[in-house]
Amino acid sequence: MTMNRPVVVGVDGSPPSLVAAEHAAQAAVWRSRPLHLVHGYLHPLGYGVPINPYEVGVPAASEDGRKMLEQTAAELVDRWPGLAVEVRQVAGGPGATLVEESRRAELLVVGSRGLGGFAGLLLGSVGTQVAAHGHCPVLVIRPPDRPLPTEGPVLVGVDGSESAELAVGYGAEEAGRRGGTLVLVHVAGEGDDAGEAKALLATAGAAARGSRPGLTVQERLITAPKADQALIEATGDAALVVAGSRGRGGFAGLLLGSVSQTLVHHARCPVLIAHPYQPEP
Repeated sequence: MTMNRPVVVGVDGSPPSLVAAEHAAQAAVWRSRPLHLVHGYLHPLGYGVPINPYEVGVPAASEDGRKMLEQTAAELVDRWPGLAVEVRQVAGGPGATLVEESRRAELLVVGSRGLGGFAGLLLGSVGTQVAAHGHCPVLVIRPPDRPLPTEGPVLVGVDGSESAELAVGYGAEEAGRRGGTLVLVHVAGEGDDAGEAKALLATAGAAARGSRPGLTVQERLITAPKADQALIEATGDAALVVAGSRGRGGFAGLLLGSVSQTLVHHARCPVLIAHPYQPEP
């Protein structure tokens, strides 16, 4: 179903977006997919007032934007020879542009901050929008100034939800590509049934081993009052953490579960939000 889909990354010239482009290039190489660098060049807000391009006229793609994209592409091809890279400027707000691109993507990659972000803003508005609304798996690069991780396990939060089951599958694929270890983590409260938690982890572990024979899988039960804080601490030595887009007990209309939201804002490693693939339009 996703045979011809590219890896797509949003690039605006900011240092975090260029780090995201490096991660996206590595992901494209691992998957043997082309890489698309996309720049949405209408800012979604103008002094707090939404821009309607039909009223103000759609400006032409900028020469500076084209040069930035082409320079980024050249640097990535130099680092990963043989990587097929396309660049494109799209007249639209960057968040909406990337969400639309995700309909046809194998993976969507965003930086944790972009141009115009306040220093204290932990995740830019574009990253937040894409993490919540993506139509394919979304990789949020955190921290924005960290080089490509070369060591560490792939961590997956497990809570028994359907979304977490999808995350386990994606996590097993990622660990297999990296030749690393998959660590399945379940955070239990003080009064929770330890036997039920262990059974939940064992079921997830069996599914991961079945999907990737030979993969090293560890199951880790953590007892802590807050699942999100415990998972953040667990990401300290991880190369990647994979989270479902919703958790157990989440409201049907909630686009991103509270634990996943916390991870994309505070995790100490890149975060993969396990959105299911949507049929191409």
